[in-house]
Formats: sequence, structure tokens, C-alpha cells
Amino acid sequence: MNAQTLQGNHWTAKRVEGAYIVSIEDRASILDALTGFITSQKIQAGQITGIGATNEATLRFFDPSSKKYVDKTFNEQMEISNLSGNISEAEGKLLLHLHITLGRKDYTALAGHLLDAKIRGAGEFFVYPINSKVFKVKNEDVGLYFYDFAHQ
Repeated sequence: MNAQTLQGNHWTAKRVEGAYIVSIEDRASILDALTGFITSQKIQAGQITGIGATNEATLRFFDPSSKKYVDKTFNEQMEISNLSGNISEAEGKLLLHLHITLGRKDYTALAGHLLDAKIRGAGEFFVYPINSKVFKVKNEDVGLYFYDFAHQ
């Protein structure tokens, strides 16, 4: 590793023009690796995008009538055709809000809120930090966290 390469638990990264390029190791948890990276770099808010492959992904779908997520795990080799999300803070803790689109071998797609997935192949991500804190608070009527600009 050269002096400009950052390294952590199951990830390596490089800072380029105000953004980070992050590689997650084969068989590592996307959520654990990204959380570790963001925490190590003290990133408080920003945007995340990524592509890669997985063979185990748990997606969530929010049911507004029950105000609960319904989780489903898929255990098959899939392409991560898109991962996008944001970084904020809720209830004093780091909050990663990630959505993912997964391509199956029959060329159909799965999509949803990402609870977690394990990389199986490559995991290539860009993290775009912003120099600000962004807070979310839970809207009890809806059951989801929303940006709270009044307290930022």
C-alpha cells in the first residue's frame, strides 16, 4: 500500500478530489465495511454510490400501514447494478440509508432498502462527504426518519 492508500477492516480507500474511492473485500459485509470506513474518516454526512457483486443480500420493504419493514434475504449470485444512499445522524448515531438494485442471472432485478449484503466478487464504492452535519428525526405518524433542517 502506498502512503495515500487508506486501509481498515475489510476495506481500502483513496481520497481523490474531495471524494473517496472505496473497495470492499470479497465476502465482507457492505454495511460493516462502509460504517467502519465512514467512522474512521470522521464523515458526518454525504452521499454513497456503488456497484459490485453479492451472493447474500437482505432487503427491506417499508409497509406504511404497519409502519414496519418486511425483510427478505436472497442467497444467490447477483450483480449490484446500483447502490445509492446517504449518510446522516439520527438519535446521536451514524445513520446509513442505503437502497440497492440487484441483477439476477435471468436478468430480472430486485430492489429495495438494503439491510446488509455480503460482497462476492468486487465491491466498488464512491463516498462524497459534505462539510456539515445532517440530522434526521423519526416521524411517528409515518414511522420513518426524515431530515430535520430546523435543528441543523
